[in-house]
Amino acid sequence: MRLPSRFVKVLTVAALPLALAACSTGSSDATAPAKATKAKDPNAGLMTGTQLKKALAPASVFPSHLTAVADGAADSGSEFLAPSIRNTARPDCSKFENTSWIDVTGFKGGVSFAQNDYANKDQTEEMVQEIDAFQGTTATTVMKEVRNAAIACPTFTDTDAHAKVKLSGRDTSGLGDEAYTITLTSPRWENGTTLVAARVGSSMVTVMSTAGSDNGAANATKLVGHVVGSLKDAAAKS
Repeated sequence: MRLPSRFVKVLTVAALPLALAACSTGSSDATAPAKATKAKDPNAGLMTGTQLKKALAPASVFPSHLTAVADGAADSGSEFLAPSIRNTARPDCSKFENTSWIDVTGFKGGVSFAQNDYANKDQTEEMVQEIDAFQGTTATTVMKEVRNAAIACPTFTDTDAHAKVKLSGRDTSGLGDEAYTITLTSPRWENGTTLVAARVGSSMVTVMSTAGSDNGAANATKLVGHVVGSLKDAAAKS
């Protein structure tokens, strides 16, 4: 028996949702709104300046005739700084004379840092330690630029005595993931200067030493070793 036309239309419309449902079987995820993904914190896992300060070597690591310089200590506290944009110009060799000499690499510093300074009474001998934490793989780039700057500055003229300074650098084993030692000497100086940079994960340790008749080398190596050990201990506990 043929159904009246009005019933035919009703049946046809009622069948459409079933057909659509059949077509969409197994594809509901494709039409669902995408879940918002939380952006990864670029500072996750990095130590703050407050934490880095605790990793600096204590006074007992320095020669007894050196004492803390009152205005030589600084850190970035509990907040992270904006990452610095690297200056890609040719290295300014005179920056090797700075107590905070990491900026010779073109980077002003890390997103967190801590540093302090020890010297004798007349400041003829000085030792400085600094730790900078960097985002991502930037610390590896900074380490590379330490080497590049040393190669680019075999000699330069210092800003105080206007004396010619000779610079020599070498890779150094046994200090962190990688390390580089730089020696600065001049015939017009009473003693030379030793700079050491060591990378521990995403952190960079940089020290400067003029303490000791060996251009400050032994004291610089001892200081870096202590700070590197402190950073490794901190990483193991985190």
